[in-house]
Amino acid sequence: MSIPLQLTVNGKAVKTSVDSRTLLVQLIREELQLTGTHVGCDTAQCGACTVHMNGKAVKSCSMLALQAQGASVTTIEGLSTGDTMHPMQVAFRECHGLQCGFCTTGMVMSAVKLLEDKPKATEAEIREGLEGNICRCTGYQNIVKSIQHCQAGQTATANVTA
Repeated sequence: MSIPLQLTVNGKAVKTSVDSRTLLVQLIREELQLTGTHVGCDTAQCGACTVHMNGKAVKSCSMLALQAQGASVTTIEGLSTGDTMHPMQVAFRECHGLQCGFCTTGMVMSAVKLLEDKPKATEAEIREGLEGNICRCTGYQNIVKSIQHCQAGQTATANVTA
């Protein structure tokens, strides 16, 4: 049975119908074709599926799409403005905060929210704030460095196509 669903994704109104068992990550990836949100563990442990919903970082693999009824959701695709990447995306690129890239979108989404909530986060607070995101490649050092780089306002503006 399909249930009507209305929400805003990356600033655009979405009206659709979903099965009651559809996960938010499935709606985002499969129906809306926003594939930057990754499915890693399916158990909310890895953070690759992190999106912002009503101003909070949430794991979209552990939420039903219907829980987003009337909500405002931002995915990694919604962070950029036109052809200009978000400063956190630029910082990850400039500071080599990624290797395979699988966890990167979730890391960036969590990092953006972390600095919105704690603009002067210490290194320890940054590391603690990333606890729900797993990276198997980097050892986290350059991820933390990327966040600190963005925090300090040291990123350049970058074109998405660059």
